Amino acid sequence: MKLPLPITLAEAASLLNIPFIGPADHPITGINEIHKVEKGDLTFVDVEKYFQKALSSAATTILINQEVAPPAGKGLLISEDPFGDYNRLTEHFQPRKSLDTAAEPAIGQGVKIGQFVVFGENVIIEEGVEIGHHCVIGSDVRIGKGSLIHANVTIYDQVEIGESVVINSGSVIGSEAFYFKTRPHGRDKMLTKGRVLIHDHVDIGANCTIDRGVSGDTVIGEYTKMDNLVQIGHDTVIGKRCLLASQVGVAGVVTLEDDVILWGQVGVNKDLTIGQGAVLLGKTGVMSSLEGGKTYLGMIAHDARACLREEAALRKLPEVMRRLAD
Repeated sequence: MKLPLPITLAEAASLLNIPFIGPADHPITGINEIHKVEKGDLTFVDVEKYFQKALSSAATTILINQEVAPPAGKGLLISEDPFGDYNRLTEHFQPRKSLDTAAEPAIGQGVKIGQFVVFGENVIIEEGVEIGHHCVIGSDVRIGKGSLIHANVTIYDQVEIGESVVINSGSVIGSEAFYFKTRPHGRDKMLTKGRVLIHDHVDIGANCTIDRGVSGDTVIGEYTKMDNLVQIGHDTVIGKRCLLASQVGVAGVVTLEDDVILWGQVGVNKDLTIGQGAVLLGKTGVMSSLEGGKTYLGMIAHDARACLREEAALRKLPEVMRRLAD
């Protein structure tokens, strides 16, 4: 998330009531978790084995639970609980809106809105949009020209929808990220402060869920098509013209490059990349990044032809063993 106005290292330390290392006027222009950081961002780290990753990342301010020497050009905030203080900062700059928030949207020409539709604050509905009955549209939402939002769709805060997008009934856009930290008492939630960006000509089936970014963006590229019952995790970026069949599950911080096809019940692990034009056949499990331009199959994805040869060989194994015994 980008801050509305930059703050200084000293100001951030004052907000959290913690010490800092570095120039007092060191600038902070955004707040992002480690997978999405850019120059000017603040990020956090609270596990020693990840210190170097955070300190050498693009982030220029690190919220950390140990005093270390800061790399050149970087500032440190020294916290006993970086995870908790990170949540405090994001909530300070983007406070959660009350669930009973309601306001009148800005509506373009030719918009059709069904009965019992509720809008949050700062909603823009561009010309030619149709919204079915019983939809809920959160705050800071834009819906582009000619889009169709079918009945019983829920769109959370901080969602931008492009032109000629279709979202079918029961889908939820912008739900909270599945991101928790284990504590002695249980698990604490990372607050969800990012966005969902859906580009033009995207089709989303019934009962799909697309989570907002933790502090960055979840992105669906133009002309991508999703079947029913698809789950997209936080901060995932899906390219152009991708196809996702029913019951596909994509974890957080995944990149699907352009023209990727995921057939039914494919499961994709977190923080990896599937290359352009890759095709994953049904029930394939993805545990590591995959090259583009290939077809994959298997509980742990590998080349589809090799997988089929292995399956054929396994079926011959009992006969081979019998012959060896004889």
